[in-house]
Amino acid sequence: MTTPSTLSLALGNEAATASLMADLAMLVGPGDTITLSGDLGAGKTTAARALIRYLADDDELEVPSPTFTLAQSYELPSLTILHADLYRVGDPGELEEIGLSPLPEGVLALIEWPERADDLLPADRIDIALSHRSALGSNARAAHITGYGAGAKRVMRLAALRDFLDESGFAAARRLRMPGDASTRSYARLVRDDRSVILMNAPKRPDGPPIIDGKSYSAAVHLAEDVKPFVAMAQGLRAHGVSAPAILQADLTSGFLITEDLGREAVVAGTPPAPIVERYEAATDLLAQLHGEALPSRLPIAPHLDYDIPPFDIDAMLVEVSLTLDWYLPDRGAEVSAALRDEFFALWRAVLVGPTTAAPTWTLRDYHSPNLLWLAEREAAARVGVIDFQDTVMGPPAYDVASLLQDARVDVPEALELALLTRYVKARHAADQSFVPAAFAESYAVMSAQRNTKILGIFARLNRRDGKPQYLAHQPRIWTYLTRALAHPALKDLRAWFTAHVPPPGAL
Repeated sequence: MTTPSTLSLALGNEAATASLMADLAMLVGPGDTITLSGDLGAGKTTAARALIRYLADDDELEVPSPTFTLAQSYELPSLTILHADLYRVGDPGELEEIGLSPLPEGVLALIEWPERADDLLPADRIDIALSHRSALGSNARAAHITGYGAGAKRVMRLAALRDFLDESGFAAARRLRMPGDASTRSYARLVRDDRSVILMNAPKRPDGPPIIDGKSYSAAVHLAEDVKPFVAMAQGLRAHGVSAPAILQADLTSGFLITEDLGREAVVAGTPPAPIVERYEAATDLLAQLHGEALPSRLPIAPHLDYDIPPFDIDAMLVEVSLTLDWYLPDRGAEVSAALRDEFFALWRAVLVGPTTAAPTWTLRDYHSPNLLWLAEREAAARVGVIDFQDTVMGPPAYDVASLLQDARVDVPEALELALLTRYVKARHAADQSFVPAAFAESYAVMSAQRNTKILGIFARLNRRDGKPQYLAHQPRIWTYLTRALAHPALKDLRAWFTAHVPPPGAL
């Protein structure tokens, strides 16, 4: 049984309460329960309103007290929040009648007056008891926070985060929510005076079930387990002239970082977003420049601490493409026998030999529009700010080119893709006469096919396992890219397998 963990804080005003709830919001998600207790006027609804507004990224969002409605839901893009007030509940048995016992699955639940629920609350939860602290001011409160079960680790992490912010000098900074990615990481923009920095919360990646040779998926494909690879790569990229964010403060053990804020200017614009050609050209030039350099596979993190960049080998690539077999095909109602699986892997292994025998470079793996920022005041390729590179491997140069030119979330017209691909090839050949355009074109097709096959599976997994159906909207685009890649003559056997066994999105 997990021992409860506690944290006691003095909150001098409503701004301090809002900061606390914003910090907590970075650490919780769907399925978590937070209770808020205290006397009338203790600030329960104020705290709940602060957390809801932070997650909604809307300081003006109307968040009424649910005293009379009992419960109010907020359907946000990233999750659903259930805000309940049990003050008018006379008997715990009423909770079942109003749909609060058990709580709906997959919601973030905020419950005021939890004592009215008796023992019907989830065992895994975070309790926040608020009380007046008149000695500190009329708006001052004391917060006593206790985590039970799975909530105990979150409260411990909240305490570590608050200590980190104190040490960095940003404890009093205003928190502005930033959209997260598809991982367990979360981000906030911290604004103090006229300065803005980025707070990254990157807890150690939990081990999943073993899938191959006793390794979890993340270990098999070399995903970063903690924050150390990000620090190493940020410093390494900056040393090679790439505009990666400077590391301003780091807690390598807990996984908290404060980094330079590279701004908000994207490389895409419009609704729906479309590439800004000049910016995509600069991003392409950056790759050509970086791939023309001899890049080390070992980087320093801190004194006496180095990081070895893992190889992006065939086995890792095969584990990635297997996501289509394990997640995408079941979604499409298709079954794959053991014999067909073996055939699938044999075909992939054959086509992956070429790209993996080329001289490896830093393969950032997610070099596309969500992770690229435009820094107009800088020059040449340095105008492209790069983030989200902790999963870098030593792999084929063509992978990141395909990642950029076949953006998973943005339609890149085929004519622009070909123009930028030609731009990259010309730059590489001008700098190195031994660069072979035809060989690179084949590698580009193979890496495009590999990446898009993986993403089909990832988006299906995000929907089915993680409750994120919004990613399914991108699958038709991924299918278009995949079809484009499979048209290369070197992939004709693989193309025949896909034609025979893989239904397109939306087809059954």
